[in-house]
Amino acid sequence: MNLSDFDLNLLVIFEAIYEARNLTRAGEVVGLSQPAMSGALARLRAALGDELFVRTREGMVPTAAARTMIGPVRQALKLLDTSVHPATTFDPARAERTFRISMEDLSEARILAPLLQHLDRAAPGVVIESYRVPRREVTREFAAGHLDFLVDVPLLSDPNVRHAPLFTDHYVCVVRRDHPRVGAALDLEAFLELGHILISSRPRGGGHVDIALERLGRRRRIVLRAQHYLMAPAIVARTDLALTVPRGFAASLEGDYAVRLLDLPFSLPEVESHLYWHASAEQDAGHRWLRELIVSLPGAGA
Repeated sequence: MNLSDFDLNLLVIFEAIYEARNLTRAGEVVGLSQPAMSGALARLRAALGDELFVRTREGMVPTAAARTMIGPVRQALKLLDTSVHPATTFDPARAERTFRISMEDLSEARILAPLLQHLDRAAPGVVIESYRVPRREVTREFAAGHLDFLVDVPLLSDPNVRHAPLFTDHYVCVVRRDHPRVGAALDLEAFLELGHILISSRPRGGGHVDIALERLGRRRRIVLRAQHYLMAPAIVARTDLALTVPRGFAASLEGDYAVRLLDLPFSLPEVESHLYWHASAEQDAGHRWLRELIVSLPGAGA
């Protein structure tokens, strides 16, 4: 295909058909008649060498090639729109916009309360949607415009993804305040005698604590394996189980639960959290405003 002869309007038509799964409805979106849409689809098929959409009872179903193309096409259209109509200003007080963030519940507990407190005062029309996107799908969701931010450990290395440090923290052990077998400090033997809670989205395998203990030739006793951090403090406050978590999260528990924090009796690497976003959003004023706000939250940016 000769790109110099390619009509970029066909990309708009391609996305409209992909979304509507119907030529007539897609034509209503882009302002073209059904015959004109049929002609545009024929040109797309000829230019790209693929059927792109197959007519079925359920509508125009995209082929594998079309499903592969949709992310880059949306990214290209977004970049073109930003170039032609750059969002150079953003008024938080008047904005009505939804931002989507992927993060786990530990980050939600640390970020959402101060973030929403600020938005409630400064940007009441801004909506936050937080949900977990599998790490392997993040770049694709960024490129497709389905995701604005990711909060995660510093692992992503895609050249189209930007990031900034949010938090650096160290781990502590949390036990109930009147624990019968824990004194003012923990040594390794006392730590290993406790029953432990492991938070992991995986059905098997250890965490950072278990890896560090393996290097010492030791192993802890895991009594509960669960997916989410936020349910764990209530269990710790009512049982003799111990929970090892970043101090920033643990410190927020002391006012709500009868628990106390103890230093670990062995060395554990610090935990880092970064804020990620796609390069195509770099010049979006609203996007830039929110990411600067998130990085400026108490304790962030360190």
